[in-house]
Amino acid sequence: MSRPAHVSAGPYAPPVPARELTAVSADGTRLHVETHGPDGAPAVVLAHGWTCSTAFWAAQIRELATDHRVIAYDQRGHGRTPASRDCTTDTLADDLEAVLTATLAPGEQAVIAGHSMGGMTVMAASARPAFVEHAGAVLLCSTGSSRLIAESTVLPIRPGRVRTWLTRRVLGSRAPLGPVTPAARRILKYATMGPGSTPHMVEACARIVHACPRTVRHSWSHVLGLLDLGHAVREVRVPTAVVVGTADRLTPPVHARAIAAGLPHCLGLTELPGVGHMTPVEAPGLVTARIRELAATHLPAAPAVSAVPSVSAVPVVPTAPVESAAPAVPVVPAVSAESAAPPVPATPVVPVVPAVPAAPVAPAIPAEESA
Repeated sequence: MSRPAHVSAGPYAPPVPARELTAVSADGTRLHVETHGPDGAPAVVLAHGWTCSTAFWAAQIRELATDHRVIAYDQRGHGRTPASRDCTTDTLADDLEAVLTATLAPGEQAVIAGHSMGGMTVMAASARPAFVEHAGAVLLCSTGSSRLIAESTVLPIRPGRVRTWLTRRVLGSRAPLGPVTPAARRILKYATMGPGSTPHMVEACARIVHACPRTVRHSWSHVLGLLDLGHAVREVRVPTAVVVGTADRLTPPVHARAIAAGLPHCLGLTELPGVGHMTPVEAPGLVTARIRELAATHLPAAPAVSAVPSVSAVPVVPTAPVESAAPAVPVVPAVSAESAAPPVPATPVVPVVPAVPAAPVAPAIPAEESA
């Protein structure tokens, strides 16, 4: 069965990369990487979540590439990166290290943004040498560090062992998602997005999620179900901002609050009213603004010489011109931080038990919408 292609028009259509290359991970897995924007500009690295691809960051890439060098890659088994039998948090960290080494010059720093499983990737890699060398600041969007299944609210029943058991089977299902139909859009919107998400937002996410092979979806669901990265949160020692939607069913705000409380250098927690799990799509302007703020405040001035790819980076296609910036989609105002100013360091919060898989997928659960 052919998989649906991403949307081809509008703010969520993936821009044409300036360059495509391959980063080779520790076990030999070849990772698809693309770069956008001018060489020598402040660098931003984007790590997508479970069942997604580089296409998920289209809105951020389009806006940031005007004056940043944006690096996005497909997690193993997603997008154009081949699947691997080795699916662990260690391989996620290996892959991010490989991308950083392949795309950044020695000592060059970047803002590293991770959504959902991408945020978990950042936490897993936080003590790795390449991360320590290259991370200037971090943005964690809609993610968690542990207890993902137990804290998920995808199933509208009382918390407890029954809900946890059922949630594990729903999110870890091997069933094919099939074509993107009206029913499929409703299910995806309920499970992963807020009630105010627009039809073109839902369509963009549905196309991306349905394109993920079911075997890959199933394999990574087990990793997320057993996730335990609480210790890794304390290793993210660079300035870090945290964003979450209040209507996120996959990684509810309890996770973001616990992460913010455990970070050594938290710049603040932004909770977006009514926004679900897909924050970069549902609130593109705010997520882009946070990345810009982090780059402007925490990255050194752009080097005079552009970064040279490492040996493991194999250039593939020179780029077509990047599309002009599309108007940002209106975003829901942040609760704990003003969208215009850098977030204020968060008051320590008592760590709460986190939980939930990092990406969309949930066989039909008729109901309203959410994250």
